[in-house]
Amino acid sequence: MERASASLWRRINERYNLVGNKCENCGKIYFPKRIVCRQCGRKTKMREEKLSGNGKVYAVTKIRVPAQAFKDSAPYTVAVVELEEGPRVEGHVVDAGNGEVKIGTKVHSVFRKMHADGEEGLIYYHFKFEPV
Repeated sequence: MERASASLWRRINERYNLVGNKCENCGKIYFPKRIVCRQCGRKTKMREEKLSGNGKVYAVTKIRVPAQAFKDSAPYTVAVVELEEGPRVEGHVVDAGNGEVKIGTKVHSVFRKMHADGEEGLIYYHFKFEPV
């Protein structure tokens, strides 16, 4: 099995930014990107839209028994965040200190390490959220 090269992985803009798209007909914003607007259908004219990363927690849970890739991070908090622009995004919540993350907590996106391919493999980064 071929492993992803760092340069190939880094060329994907969505890996480093919250980039969605916006329908120029109705103004609906999507994340992740869509080819066709659910509201406009065939009349769709989509353009790329960088999202602010600011939002509030819509739903939240604490993961105590994680997938293998995240075993060293457990327990950790995962939330569905409703962004200011409208889309809802799932992500880890970091740097919450001793405070509990609750529904309605204001957050913003940050860029952090997600996991690595083995001890000396490619490091994967992704957006996460931290309380404001």
